[in-house]
Amino acid sequence: MAHAPKADRAYFGAFLDLKGKPGVVVGAGAVAALKAEALLRSGVRLTVVAPQAGARIAELALLGALHLEKKRFQPGDLVGAEIVIGATDDPTVNEAVSIAARALRIPVNVADNAALSTFIMPSVIDRPPLQIAVSTAGTSPVLARKLRTIIEQAVPFGFGRLAALMGRFRSRSKQLEPDPEVRRRIWEDVIDGPIAELVFCGDEAAAAGRLEREFSRNEKAEGFVSLVGAGPGDPELLTLRALRVMQRANVVLYDHLVSPALVDLARRDAERLYVGKEQDNHSLPQREINALMVRLAREGKRVVRLKGGDPFMFGRGGEEIDALAAAGIRFEVVPGITAAAGAAAYAGIPLTHRDHADACVFATGHARKDGAPPALDGLVRPRQTIVIYMGVGALAAIRDRLVAQGLAAATPCALVEKATLPEQRVIVSTLEGITPLAAREGVRPPALLIVGDVVRLCSGARACEQRPVEQREQAEG
Repeated sequence: MAHAPKADRAYFGAFLDLKGKPGVVVGAGAVAALKAEALLRSGVRLTVVAPQAGARIAELALLGALHLEKKRFQPGDLVGAEIVIGATDDPTVNEAVSIAARALRIPVNVADNAALSTFIMPSVIDRPPLQIAVSTAGTSPVLARKLRTIIEQAVPFGFGRLAALMGRFRSRSKQLEPDPEVRRRIWEDVIDGPIAELVFCGDEAAAAGRLEREFSRNEKAEGFVSLVGAGPGDPELLTLRALRVMQRANVVLYDHLVSPALVDLARRDAERLYVGKEQDNHSLPQREINALMVRLAREGKRVVRLKGGDPFMFGRGGEEIDALAAAGIRFEVVPGITAAAGAAAYAGIPLTHRDHADACVFATGHARKDGAPPALDGLVRPRQTIVIYMGVGALAAIRDRLVAQGLAAATPCALVEKATLPEQRVIVSTLEGITPLAAREGVRPPALLIVGDVVRLCSGARACEQRPVEQREQAEG
C-alpha cells in the first residue's frame, strides 16, 4: 500500500500554561503583531524588542498590554524569558534570535522558518475554554488556515460554554459517581443529548440542574453492542453514524477486511481486538466471537463489532444479533456501504443500466455451514447483473454452475480485487475466460465477481477515473 509523505520533523502536540510567564517577541511589524496578540491571549507578560514599532504594536504598548523596548536585538534580551518569537524582516536577526534562544534552552519560534524553530504555532480555533489547534508540521500554513475555516463553521460557539459547564461540574461529578466508566457514559450522553442543547440555547441554569440530576441516578453501566459496517475499504466511505459510534466504544472487534486506517478512527483509548475472520482461516470461530461480545457487554462495555462492508450482507450479522438477543444484550446495527456497491462504483461498472440490466442480485460463492457448495440457483435471468462475494477460490465451480443454468460462456464478467483501496485491480474477461486469467494475474481475496452485460461499460480509464484523486496519486507514486 502506498503511504502518504511524511513531514521532515514530527512534532509533539501540547498546550502550554503561560499565564503570567515572561515572553519576548523580536520584531514589531504586522507578523510580529499577530504573534504578540496570540501570546497576550494566553496571558504572557510580553516584551517586544524592535528599533521601530508598527502601528498595532505601538497601540498595544500605549494600552499597557505589553512592554516595548525600542532597540536593536541583543542575546541578553532573552534572559529570563520562557517563550521567544522572532518575527523581523531581517533573516540575520531572526537567526540570531534562534541561536540565542537555543543556547538558553528557551522554546523559540521564527516566523515562516521551521528550521530555526523549536516549536511551531498552530492555527487555533478558540471557543474558550475549548481550543482546537491545527498543524501541518510547518509544511503548509495555507492548508492549516483552510482546515481552521472548516472547523470554525462546524463547531458552534456554544461548545465553549458547554466545556466551561462541564469543567465547573467535574469535581462534583466525581463525588456523585465514583465509577469512572459510568461517569464517562454520562458525559457522553450529556454532549449528545438535551443538556447540551440547553447550553446551546443559552439556558445554562437549566442545563446545570439537569446535569446534577443525571449524576445523582447512581445507575450501573450497561453494556451495549454496535454492529458497524465499515464499508468496502476506503476510510472516506465510513458513515458519519459509524464514526460517532466508534468514538464512544470501549472495545473494537475487527477482522482482516477492515483496514488499519479504519480501526485507528476509534477512540484512542479503546481496546482493539483482532478476531481475524478470513475465508477458511478463522483465527477466532464465530461462536467464540459471539461469546466474546456477550462477555464484554456484560462487563458494562460499549462494544463495536467492526465489519467490512455491511453487517447484514454476507457478514454474519444475523448470527451475531441472534446470539446477543438470546443473551439479553442490547444492540444496534449501523449499516455500511456494501462491498458490491463500492467495487462497482470504483470500477466504473453500473450494476443496473436501462440499456443493459433491469435487476441485480447478490450471492455468495462461499460454502454453506454444512460444507455444501453454494447452489447459486435462480441467478440466471435476462438483463440481470450477478454479483458474487467470496468467490475467488471457487471460480471454476461458479462458472460451471452459471453455464449449466443457461448463461452464455461469453458473458462479460469482472473481478474487482481490493475494491476502493489504492491497490484496487479490475480484471475483465468473459465467464469462460475469467478463471485462467485470474490464476495468471494472481488475484487474491478480497475480490468480487461481477457478471453481466453491464461489464461492457467498464474500461481501464473509466475505472481509474472513478477513484478519488488522492488514491490515484498514491497508486501512481
